[in-house]
Amino acid sequence: MEAPPRLTVGVVGVGRAGSVLAAALDRAGHRVVAVHAVSDTSRLRAEALIPQATLMTVPEVLKAAELVLVTVPDDVLPGLISGLAESDQIQPGQFLVHASGRYGVSVLAPATKAGALPLALHPVMTLTGTSLDLSRLAGCPFGVTAPEVLRPVAEALVVEMGGEPVWVAEQDRALYHAALANASNHLVTLVAQSMDLLERAGVADPGRMLGPLMSASLDNALRHGDPALTGPVVRGDAATVEKHLDSLAAVSGESRTAYLAMARLTADRALAAGLLPPAKAEALLDVLSRSDRP
Repeated sequence: MEAPPRLTVGVVGVGRAGSVLAAALDRAGHRVVAVHAVSDTSRLRAEALIPQATLMTVPEVLKAAELVLVTVPDDVLPGLISGLAESDQIQPGQFLVHASGRYGVSVLAPATKAGALPLALHPVMTLTGTSLDLSRLAGCPFGVTAPEVLRPVAEALVVEMGGEPVWVAEQDRALYHAALANASNHLVTLVAQSMDLLERAGVADPGRMLGPLMSASLDNALRHGDPALTGPVVRGDAATVEKHLDSLAAVSGESRTAYLAMARLTADRALAAGLLPPAKAEALLDVLSRSDRP
């Protein structure tokens, strides 16, 4: 893979992703020359990670850079791109890069019509916006979407930042992002909820109790998928599941609802995978179907 030429880089939106990706590009030999940062936190990130960059207005950033990271919140991105295109701020031949998981390059269409070269480079990593993240990018997958002619450039930039490019088709971008959010964001909610319940059960250090179990479960799931399932649902232990639902109802209706939904999904997957014996499934499914119970 041939490395792209060294580029001058600008950043619009110095959030956690923008600051770290800019620092990674700078480390790879590109020159971060301009940033637009509104909040005090963003300015501090810029000073810490890309201190050589000059604070500028958005139009000035676009004039100064050959590659612009537009790393603003997802809901802001479409309007910002449209506004930049309508006000003739786009420089023809300029790389315009966003790091949103939700969008591919279609969100950059107004800028593309104005002559920009669109790239979507999404790091599949939870970022803090500090220098610690630079080491986390080593081997980090990036969801890459770009016009086919720009695919080599997009993938080369990811490799230069230390990441591993994974191609995601434009039409699959929303599904790709939903899968990641389901795995990462909902895992945090699940763990936090489980720690709350353990505290209610009198466990002094819930994190310490859950750590080894969840680490092993995650490792097994990533290695083996559905065959890694253990516990009362996959065993068809209807009485235990019923007792769980009763206990949860007494302390947290929300936790009971979440447990019931996940137990139903687990039962469906276990049945489909041949892990839950049909002879034991009937009683379990009967328990899970009583959604109107307290």
